[in-house]
Amino acid sequence: MAHAFVAELREKHDVEDAVFLIDGSHSVNAACARHGLDFRYERHGNWNSAKRVFEKVKRQTSLFSNCFSNAGKDTADGWLRAFSVAWNQFI
Repeated sequence: MAHAFVAELREKHDVEDAVFLIDGSHSVNAACARHGLDFRYERHGNWNSAKRVFEKVKRQTSLFSNCFSNAGKDTADGWLRAFSVAWNQFI
């Protein structure tokens, strides 16, 4: 599965100059090495920061999906547009 993921990642994105932070997964290490991608073992630090961001995005996406599961496309789109305007005023 790791090989297929890395192969698709290389196919769809420009990752030649990226450094992948790996948490010790041997299959991901092998897939990166097989595809000639740069990777670094990272147990703490940047890896944990990135993991927290992705976990938060997944959680928020799930919450949003639960709130708008029965809403029409136009309703959800309108709400997202209004939210982005309000959010950008505070940043």
